[in-house]
Amino acid sequence: MARWHRTRSSGSTWTTATGESLASGHSCGAIPRESVTVPVPVQVRQEQTDSEGHSKLPVCGLHEPDCGVLHHRLQAAALHQTVASTFLPTAIKFHYLFNLRDLSSIFQGLLFSTPECLKSPMDLVRLWLHEAERVYGDKLVDEKDQKSFGKMLADTCRKFFDDLSKDVVFAKPNIYCHFAQGMGDPKYLPVPSWPALNKLLVDALDSYNEMNAAMNLVLFEDAVSHICRISRILESPRGNALLVGVGGSGKQSLARLAAYISSLDVFQITLRKGYGIPDLKLDLASQYMKAAVKNIPTVFLMTDSQVADESFLVLINDFLASGEVPGLFQDDDLESIISAMRPQVKFLGLQDTRENCWKLFIEKVRRQLKVILCFSPVGSTLRVRARRFPAVVNCTAIDWFHEWPEDALVSVSSRFLEETGDIEPQVKVSISQFMSYVHMSVKEMSKTYLATERRYNYTTPKTFLEQIKLYQNLLSKKRSELTAKIERLEKGLTKLQSTTSQVDDLKAKLAVQEAELKQKNEDADKLIHVVGVETEKVSKEKAIADEEEMKVEAINKNVAEKQRACETDLAKAEPALVAAQEALDTLNKNNLTELKSFGSPPQAVVNVTAAVMVLTAPKGKIPKDKSWKAAKVMMGKVDTFLDSLKKFDKEHIPEPCLKAFQPYRSDPTFDPEFIMSKSTAAAGLCSWCLNIVRFYEVYCEVEPKRQALEEANAELAEAQDKLRRIKNKVADLNNNLAALTAEFEKATAEKIKCQQEADATNRVITLANRLIGGLASENVRWAESVEMLREQEQTLCGDVLLISAFVSYLGYFTKKYRAELLEKHWIPFLGRLAVPIPTTPGLDPLSLLTDTADVAAWNNQGLPSDRTSTENATILCNTQRWPLVVDAQLQGIKWIKNKYKEELQAIRLGQRSYLETIERAVSEGQTLLIEDVGETVEPVLDNLLGRNTTKKGRYIRIGDKEVEYHPHFRLILHTKYSNPHYKPEVQAQCTLINFLVTREGLEDQLLAAVVAKERPDLETLKANLTKSQNEFKIRLKELEDSLLARLSAATGNFLGDTALVENLETTKRTAMEIEEKVKEAKVTEVQINVARENYRPAAERASLLYFILSDLNKINLMYQFSLKAFNRVFEKAIQRTAPDEDIKQRVINLMEEITYSVYVYTARGLFERDKLIFLAQVTFQVLAIKKEVNPAELDFLLRFPSKAGVTSPVDFLQPQGWGGIKVLSEMEEFRNLDSDIKGSAKRWKKFVESEVPEKEVFPQEWKNKSAVQKLCMLRCMRPDRMTYAIRNFVEEKMGSRFVEGRSVDLSKAYKESSPSTPLFFILSPGVDPLKDVEALGRTLNFTIDNGRIHNVSLGQGQEAVAEQALEVAAAEGHWVILQNIHLVARWLGTLEKTVEQHSLDSHSDYRVFMSAEPAASPEAHIIPQGLLEDAIKITNEPPTGMYANVHKALDLFTQDTLEMCSKEIEFKCILFALCYFHAVVAERRKFGAQGWNRPYPFNNGDLTISINVLYNYLEANPKVPWDDLRYLFGEIMYGGHITDDWDRRLCRTYLSEYICEEMLEGEVYLAPGFQIPPSLDYKGYHQYIDDNLPPESPYLYGLHPNAEIGFLTVTSDRLLQTVLEMQPKESDAAGGSGVSREEKVKSVLDDIMEKLPEPFNMAEIMAKAADKTPYIVVAFQECERMNILTHEMRRSLKELDLGLKGELTITADMEELSHALFYNTVPASWTRYAYPSLLGLGAWYTDLLLRARELEVWTTDFVLPATVWLSGFFNPQSFLTAIMQSTARKNEWPLDKMCLSVDVTKKSREEITAPPREGTYVHGLFMEGARWDVPSAALADARLKELTPTMPILFIRAVPADRLDTTSTYECPVYKTRMRGPTYVWTFNLKTKEKAAKWVLAAVALLLQN
Repeated sequence: MARWHRTRSSGSTWTTATGESLASGHSCGAIPRESVTVPVPVQVRQEQTDSEGHSKLPVCGLHEPDCGVLHHRLQAAALHQTVASTFLPTAIKFHYLFNLRDLSSIFQGLLFSTPECLKSPMDLVRLWLHEAERVYGDKLVDEKDQKSFGKMLADTCRKFFDDLSKDVVFAKPNIYCHFAQGMGDPKYLPVPSWPALNKLLVDALDSYNEMNAAMNLVLFEDAVSHICRISRILESPRGNALLVGVGGSGKQSLARLAAYISSLDVFQITLRKGYGIPDLKLDLASQYMKAAVKNIPTVFLMTDSQVADESFLVLINDFLASGEVPGLFQDDDLESIISAMRPQVKFLGLQDTRENCWKLFIEKVRRQLKVILCFSPVGSTLRVRARRFPAVVNCTAIDWFHEWPEDALVSVSSRFLEETGDIEPQVKVSISQFMSYVHMSVKEMSKTYLATERRYNYTTPKTFLEQIKLYQNLLSKKRSELTAKIERLEKGLTKLQSTTSQVDDLKAKLAVQEAELKQKNEDADKLIHVVGVETEKVSKEKAIADEEEMKVEAINKNVAEKQRACETDLAKAEPALVAAQEALDTLNKNNLTELKSFGSPPQAVVNVTAAVMVLTAPKGKIPKDKSWKAAKVMMGKVDTFLDSLKKFDKEHIPEPCLKAFQPYRSDPTFDPEFIMSKSTAAAGLCSWCLNIVRFYEVYCEVEPKRQALEEANAELAEAQDKLRRIKNKVADLNNNLAALTAEFEKATAEKIKCQQEADATNRVITLANRLIGGLASENVRWAESVEMLREQEQTLCGDVLLISAFVSYLGYFTKKYRAELLEKHWIPFLGRLAVPIPTTPGLDPLSLLTDTADVAAWNNQGLPSDRTSTENATILCNTQRWPLVVDAQLQGIKWIKNKYKEELQAIRLGQRSYLETIERAVSEGQTLLIEDVGETVEPVLDNLLGRNTTKKGRYIRIGDKEVEYHPHFRLILHTKYSNPHYKPEVQAQCTLINFLVTREGLEDQLLAAVVAKERPDLETLKANLTKSQNEFKIRLKELEDSLLARLSAATGNFLGDTALVENLETTKRTAMEIEEKVKEAKVTEVQINVARENYRPAAERASLLYFILSDLNKINLMYQFSLKAFNRVFEKAIQRTAPDEDIKQRVINLMEEITYSVYVYTARGLFERDKLIFLAQVTFQVLAIKKEVNPAELDFLLRFPSKAGVTSPVDFLQPQGWGGIKVLSEMEEFRNLDSDIKGSAKRWKKFVESEVPEKEVFPQEWKNKSAVQKLCMLRCMRPDRMTYAIRNFVEEKMGSRFVEGRSVDLSKAYKESSPSTPLFFILSPGVDPLKDVEALGRTLNFTIDNGRIHNVSLGQGQEAVAEQALEVAAAEGHWVILQNIHLVARWLGTLEKTVEQHSLDSHSDYRVFMSAEPAASPEAHIIPQGLLEDAIKITNEPPTGMYANVHKALDLFTQDTLEMCSKEIEFKCILFALCYFHAVVAERRKFGAQGWNRPYPFNNGDLTISINVLYNYLEANPKVPWDDLRYLFGEIMYGGHITDDWDRRLCRTYLSEYICEEMLEGEVYLAPGFQIPPSLDYKGYHQYIDDNLPPESPYLYGLHPNAEIGFLTVTSDRLLQTVLEMQPKESDAAGGSGVSREEKVKSVLDDIMEKLPEPFNMAEIMAKAADKTPYIVVAFQECERMNILTHEMRRSLKELDLGLKGELTITADMEELSHALFYNTVPASWTRYAYPSLLGLGAWYTDLLLRARELEVWTTDFVLPATVWLSGFFNPQSFLTAIMQSTARKNEWPLDKMCLSVDVTKKSREEITAPPREGTYVHGLFMEGARWDVPSAALADARLKELTPTMPILFIRAVPADRLDTTSTYECPVYKTRMRGPTYVWTFNLKTKEKAAKWVLAAVALLLQN
């Protein structure tokens, strides 16, 4: 690959690294370095030797410069030029950027060719066509562009290759790929035909599936083309791909297959918890090493869901752009890379430097590592990514996956249906058409659904494939079920027919059995006798044997005794023997030899040897010679001697020997001890002699006993022998007896068996008769069933088709849309098909999938009984994708948990060890429920959602683990969101099921609840009836099934199956009983239903209220209410209702109490401004249900359509109001209203201009109109009074208690709370609910001090503290106050889970109190639904209205407060005035800028501290220090909040009016008609307010009633607009003008551009003005400001225009501008350079043009206009300063000592023709809050409804400050707009005949814009 460097000097030339240059034929500005490949000879040679074998040099025609090639180049350039100029980028087609890179890609494609590929010029043209289609065509996003591109190709071909046959050139398929001859050896060749290509790819797919996770792909034409395209990209040098298509279009699967074909490994990151940039870098680095060091070519595949963080794309962008990603490798990794590259660098003959090694490494990475990005075009994500990460689009080849057109859908379904048998081929065609129609119709319906319901439902190719799959599976399942049913019934019938013939055989059989039985009885009797005789014999012999046995026993005893005696005596001899033995052991050869060697031993030794000779004398012959010599001879052979001693016969010592031994024994020296000293051996012999003799003596005593024992033993043996003989005899007799007995038993058994058989046969005969009789009716019924099932078999393919469509597509739609699709689209389409699909007429789709028994079981498990819920359950049980249940009211999840019980594993994502639970469920085949899923599902579960199994479906990857996949595993997902937006990818993998409660469904549930409370007897009866009916249905079905199963399973002679017949009879009996019970139940049910229906109005009302409640979140997302919480309120309301004997009255009471309870529950959580919206909605809806309101009138009231362009004929109506009257007059009820108003203008004027018209009587017959009709008229005439009118309307229709203002009683709310129902305070500025909670806590012994309240103010680092507090509180029953939870957005998810966790099994005293501020906009709302919906919400906002505010202010004190001061009169008087003052300053806020320039958080603390100060000052001073007090209150306590000087003046003025010495005489009026009260007690003051405070009006604040008009009109419009938005939506065709958004924006843009003034030529203007007077400088500045503004407007509009045409990529700024133009608002980028204005775009632009024209006139000659339009300046201050400057210069006065004097003339603009000599006339000012009275030349009260009257001409001149007359003047601020505050300009002193304070309180100001 050559590298291209743009050289600075070469102008528009690109140079290669080798110095060759290349002229750029197209703008290359956007091409990054190192990415343009242009074929030049050097490169071609390089390609030839490329070791990767990618591109080989084409042999045909590219060497010689022949015409074909030249033509080719021209043709390519021409096509490129056409494409680049036709297909321009737009907001949607942002990637339509065609540059040299694309041109080079075409030649890159041509270079893939080989001699085999290009055999003729025709081949080259076709190859070129293919490459052009790939490079340009694959980027195009819609069919229209593709068609026009096709036309372009055809035109180009005609132009350059007219001589070639068009048919051959454009023959299809024109596809070139590297695997046309099979995988392995890549050669770029054309594909001979679709079937051949298809076969290649099917083989490749099979081979892929053997080695990898199986992919079930349908290789229809579109998919095949995409594989070839991706393969081509992967085979290109540095080929990276961006595949764009909605989720489920197969991007990933096709990419994997293409990579497999190109022998590339595929790597995808595995997301896990906390996976971030460092992990991605590690993964990327390992792929770099794998590709470059290990030489394994790899694809890095990344999908939308794997971009967990947008910053991931920074790395991808870097890789695509240059291959280098900063910070990817550590130093040691770098070293190993460099060393791995060294040999290769040397081999290439390059210099061995680190830089070269690194370059080669990156080069190899870019060659071997390919990136494929699979992104979705839905939404703006991809567009934004393309803008932020340009390489994603610029450095990849784009393949755009289009939505499948209808023919593609048809062909795909046809392909699949080929495998489905038993359907006629023509019918298959119709089925395919129907399937694709369903897909397209749902797609269209989803658009309507989005437009009307704001719900997102997507269809993707995957959805379509799932529909086909479901159809096939359901069809085969239903088919086998049907066959099985038919078989069973037929078997049953066959069996029944064969029964009759079998009965006769049975009778014959019975006769044989009886004869046999008789014979058996006789045989048995004979045997009995023989057995008796033999038994007698055995008994006798047994007696003899017993006697013998006793004898033997006696002998045995005797022997044993003797034996014992012998053994005892023998034991005595034992020690002597042992001693003798031990003595011998002391002898050995040595010591004996030693003894022998003695010459003349001592006498004692000789004695010992002599004794040994005596004892060992043979046969008792004592030797004569016992001398030592003889002894030596005896011991001659030592061994033999020792041996003879050992073997000495110790039991038989002869008598003579014993006698001879006696003398030795009696010798005292014959003692071993003694002899030991002489000789060891002699001592041993001595010891032996003594012990042997001792042993013998004992032995002789025992001998006689032993002989006696032997004799006894002999006797015993003889006795035993005798006994054995007798026993043998007995045994023989016994055997004989046993044989006889066995024979007898056998005979008896045979007899019994025979008896049983006979009985059985008898029974069978009876049973058979019963069977024949019993099944007579079944015989008929089953025969009919078989007929019916046979018919069903015929229509099965059509019925299942409808059902699969139902299950696949309708789950997320609501009832109305389901019905519409099914009845108005699908079923009619089936009727229109050319070849009809057989279907059952009037088929209910559910009937095939469920039966009444299933539904009954579901209802028993808690599924609501309405139709929609049944449909949902059916879809859930039959869908093959995972169901995703949208279930905000948690009804679905309740049923799911009851249905699956213990089999269900329920988890939440993110809970402890949730992955292990998932893995276990997957491998053990459990049903897994994931609760509370958000709008995105964790990427870890992607494989599970997509069911991407590996190893032939046996395993699945979850995170980084491979888990065994059990075929029975089932996943159910569940979300609590009421309107989630799931991406198409998720919707393709799951079946969304809309479980949201419906009005009818809820009504039924609530009816059950109300009847359960009111008539528990009825409800129990009804519930039991329903349950038993359901159980009957289930039981009957089970019995019938079991009967058929037994009948069909019975083989041969089945009549013996008693259970079968008994089961049948039970079935028959049960069926009879059930039929009886069903009849009874029907009667009871009718009675129950009549009784229940009485209560329906109450349930209907409650259901209506719930739906209004759940719509409140459209106003503010804080208003979330769960069904669970609503049910609690509903039940409490029933308990509270007043009892009544008359049921009708009771129901009315119920309705009222339910409505009121719900109102109270809801209203305490609503802001004041929203309460009336809620009430109005409730009232209108209640009246609509009662049919008491005409929908057309209600629609008029809410929408207020007004005829445009009409002028009002009467002065008391505005044009818009008159337009409304005209529309209203077209309705029947209001005919002639317009003419009546014109005719009786006086009466109407009086009515319209009255202060409270809503309480006045309408003129003439109009007073008889209904309440709603009066509201309609009032909306036209006095829109500002609508708030009051609607409040009165609610009061009239619903009762006065609904409109009474009341503050929330926290203790009541606390009683309703529980551990699972927290209290949630929705905060308002200046209000702190903590004090109320602490006060409540004190009464219940919960305080922060005693540790039972944990108060956590959330913010940084407080989350752990809060978690700990919750843990402790839940265990020990404390309270937790979590303040400002909106400050910890990230932690809120954890908080929600924690609160929910502790809501169960916690201490009963545990409570959670939370507070949060509502978000400024819905987008910024972060509080989780789970925290809000179950909580008792309480809004804490300052009370509205003076009445409530004064009371509330007074409530801060007690009688004790009033009595605490010694100056009681003064203290009480000032305290009351301060309470009123506090109420006024707080409540003035509602008048917007006319109330206060800026909003201030005045709070109760200001008042309580002021009272403390008052007390201290009164106690400390003898006199009341009035000035000090006013200063402290006005500048410090309240003034401390105030930042605007005019607001400070207002505050001071109030205090000087309210708190002054005169108040003590009671002469001060706090408001017109409200005098300061006399000295009273605490209750008396409250009573005084109730009795004397005038009704709410601006007068109470010192404002003019007009102040309220603006504020009230806005409030009323908002109220009615919101109620309109909350109306139940009916699908109105989103028609409108039919103009697209882009077209509307374009027309506004053109309109503005056309009139945009030319910029002022500043040089020319400056040259004109010789003298730079202050006025001229102002003119310069204004012109410059205007230029800056118009320049920005022109620039941004031109840019947007290019963007809309597609010549520029749409940027964020352009989008903002387009948005503003569409919504008629002034774009933010313009207001930055403009002047403050509150106008809409149209009026603002007209105003701008007027300003420009004014400047133009002024700058022509710089003569000051006769009157200056002060409002027309960007900076009016500069002009007013110029007046002072010019006067100061003229009179040489010091500028800083000057001020402006303002005189209001009596002239109008037309009357003034020339400017004054000094100063200037100005016009264009308006007054707000008062008017200028020309006759009296002073300020006067404004006229009613005249909000901003125009001021006459003002004469402004400069005078020295000390000469300014300030007597009887009001310092009037001048502002640019009604916003006041920051738009302040100047202060004008205006004459007044009244106190200036009046105008200060009335907020009188001059405005430059009305």
